[in-house]
Amino acid sequence: MNTDDHGSIEIRLPDAESQTAFGTALAAHLPEQLVIYLRGDLGTGKTTLARGILRGLGHRGAARSPTYTLIEPYEIGAIRVFHLDLYRLADPEELEYLGLRDLLAETALWLVEWPERGAGLLPAPDLTIAIDYLDEGRRLHLTAQGPAAGGMIEVLRSGAGVL
Repeated sequence: MNTDDHGSIEIRLPDAESQTAFGTALAAHLPEQLVIYLRGDLGTGKTTLARGILRGLGHRGAARSPTYTLIEPYEIGAIRVFHLDLYRLADPEELEYLGLRDLLAETALWLVEWPERGAGLLPAPDLTIAIDYLDEGRRLHLTAQGPAAGGMIEVLRSGAGVL
């Protein structure tokens, strides 16, 4: 694990199972209102990480990839989660047809894959997680863009129950 002083942290994970486990542990530190952008090439594990977060929040059962539906909503106890996969989005304006404006009015945790495809219509991120391939495993670079995520980066730096 490498850290810097700019509200970011880099974490290396050896395999998909550890990526899921990291997402599960990370969920314990997420507030119920946060926007997380998940960036990375195809196959880096954005959905794997999102599934781990959902599991850590208490979701039981299948966590479907929103590749074709674009948005999968979850109600987990009192927490509302919107998992978006915008890979197939041709134009950000398509989000209007999916009811994005109404969803933005709700208190929710947002997990957004391929956020650049919804540029201009999506809420700004509080946290960006960029995932890169390594020869073995993945590198996650978490960058806080808001105060709630900044506190979470500090928790990660301290190693408090996440790694």
